[in-house]
Amino acid sequence: PVYRLSEGLTQPRIAALAHQALARLPELPEWQDLPYLQRHDWPSFSAALRTMHQPEAPSSVGLDSHARRRLAYDELLANQLALSLVRANMKRAQGRKLPGTGELRTRLIKALPYHLTNAQTEAVADILRDMASGDRMLRLLQGDVGSGKTVVALLALATAIESGAQGALMVPTEILARQHHATLSKLCAAAGITVTLLTGREKGKTRDDILARIAAGETSLVVGTHALFQEHVVFHDLGLVVIDEQHRFGVAQRAKLWEKAKIPPHILVMTATPIPRTLAMTLYGDLDISVIDELPPGRKPIQTVWRSDARRLEVFQFMENEIKKGRQIYVVFPLIEESEALDYKDLQDGYDSLSRRFPRPQYQISIVHGRVKNEDRDFEMDLFVKGHTHIMVATTVIEVGVNVPNASIMVIENAERFGLTQMHQLRGRVGRGEYQSYCILMSGFKLSREGKMRIETMCRSSNGFEIAETDLRLRGPGDLTGTRQSGLTGLNLTNLAEDGPLLERIRNWVKYFLETDPELE
Repeated sequence: PVYRLSEGLTQPRIAALAHQALARLPELPEWQDLPYLQRHDWPSFSAALRTMHQPEAPSSVGLDSHARRRLAYDELLANQLALSLVRANMKRAQGRKLPGTGELRTRLIKALPYHLTNAQTEAVADILRDMASGDRMLRLLQGDVGSGKTVVALLALATAIESGAQGALMVPTEILARQHHATLSKLCAAAGITVTLLTGREKGKTRDDILARIAAGETSLVVGTHALFQEHVVFHDLGLVVIDEQHRFGVAQRAKLWEKAKIPPHILVMTATPIPRTLAMTLYGDLDISVIDELPPGRKPIQTVWRSDARRLEVFQFMENEIKKGRQIYVVFPLIEESEALDYKDLQDGYDSLSRRFPRPQYQISIVHGRVKNEDRDFEMDLFVKGHTHIMVATTVIEVGVNVPNASIMVIENAERFGLTQMHQLRGRVGRGEYQSYCILMSGFKLSREGKMRIETMCRSSNGFEIAETDLRLRGPGDLTGTRQSGLTGLNLTNLAEDGPLLERIRNWVKYFLETDPELE
């Protein structure tokens, strides 16, 4: 076996420690179903461990080996049991019924400039059923960029407000909070719902007034960043919390939100990051899942093309033609922390060459990256949103949520350095208005086989879930969600691309265990 090392440790040293540990391994009672083990010809837990640490042939530890499969099964079983116990405890605590009257919802639907899609209608039905049940709602709403998750969330928030409670919508960035506030205020005016904005930018007396209105229940819907859940923010009666694009927001933080209300509120988590079903179960097993898998009518598909550096002048000409039609353009560079200096140089070089090709004052170019202060970044983004700048040069900081219907081209530089899911997210920044939109993937000539596959997948498919499944096969789950931070690293022997079928089986076992023995005694 080959072990992961850190500084000062060697392979022989870890192998020796593993041998010492194996010598002390007690005989443990079997916790798996014996007929199931026999049918798959799987070894016992201790025999499987011995095989993995003292293999007789490479095949003993391969993906298909009985020892690895057996241990992956144990690992997934522990993961699913833990999440199911968290969920059972959350559900067991007192929930509240928020059935709503349908009055505000009806007014909102009438104010929409389009009809809801079937997928949106189904998602709304799932949510309303949860909110009226008397149990706490813990639901993940998953849907591609532009599939209309925000409208579904608004109808859920309206239901809480009809029932006499307050609703809160929490988003990751201030600029996104301002955008949501502007969009929702227009729609909510038609239904007579007051919407208040709370971010880190509101200070002094303004802030005190907002906090007083929230505490007195004078405002029924609050939109904001995580500033919403700081200690001094007190809600009058919080009934529903919607969390947008917080895939870094784990089980523990979700539990924190419940401390904000006398009776813990219902929770709806939304994400536009396409997550393969197997990964969703292991990351979000404490949540029920609704999927919006169709786009609203009238959306034109985004045309995705791959261009090598040799055709850059052609791409510049195309950009110029689009700007003349009044469109705006994103140009995005990768950011990989380990080589920040190199990335920064790429970004600056890219900005300089664009500035030469699109000189001021005829063209305005903004630049946004991680080293720019938050307020300056918001200022630059704001200029772009208002249409004052033609080209936004950025790192992936623009990936989440910003809505600029006039932006019709997304140029992704060094596309081979991006993951598929991330490119798909970036592509979703354009195609939000009535204009035909384009995503141009730029790369050098030399591409790895995997880089080529990723770019070809992007050009072929616009289905986020298909893209996520391909990404999972190519890169593995750790990279896919930035899960180095988000708690999937507990899975050491599981390969989610291979072990998906095991997961279905385990879900059924866990359900059976908890129904027959809820405390696992």
